[in-house]
Amino acid sequence: MAGGSAQAVPTGQFFKEHPHIPMILWLRSIVMASILMPAVCLQAAEFVDITEKVVVCQGCHGGTTGIPATANTPILAGQEYYYLYVQLKDYKAGRRANPIMSAMSASLSKAEMKALANHFSSMEWPAVRSETDPQLAAKGNSALGAGQCSQCHSTYKGDSRIPRLAGQQLPYLLQTMKDFKNKVRLNSAAKGSLMDSFSDEDIAAMANYLVDL
Repeated sequence: MAGGSAQAVPTGQFFKEHPHIPMILWLRSIVMASILMPAVCLQAAEFVDITEKVVVCQGCHGGTTGIPATANTPILAGQEYYYLYVQLKDYKAGRRANPIMSAMSASLSKAEMKALANHFSSMEWPAVRSETDPQLAAKGNSALGAGQCSQCHSTYKGDSRIPRLAGQQLPYLLQTMKDFKNKVRLNSAAKGSLMDSFSDEDIAAMANYLVDL
């Protein structure tokens, strides 16, 4: 009826009126629509412009090269996506403490944190070399073995939710492991207990070994 609302046509009547359309094709189109529509809606809902926030992050963590501005700033370029996302959430929740990062993450939405993690994880890991102590580095592999660190970190180059440690900045690795040991960083109880079992010399040895991998 002109000007009226459309009415649904019963399935049986539809195929009587359109006998040339095989039912299997109709069923397939219904299944595909149910699969694709949520994905399309999710992508549209999670799209967010983080251009300005990326520029701010690059001030410390490096621009297109991914090389940080200072030696005690971690490399983010090429780091694992899920790890980056979780760290941003933990800074916002107070499970990690850092004056700059806590303030930066306070206003970030979930979508923005995911977008930032995706941006940096999509970059190439930069070749940054730190000055290391060869004698300490030689002891580092033994210390890592004693702690069974490779059980989770494998080759130390990152894997899904496990962060990359190989080639990371030396001062950052040293500080991070000490923060776990001294219960400054609280977003991994198991890591805190493990680092507590190492001496400061062991920690220095492991950090010196990891940055040269």
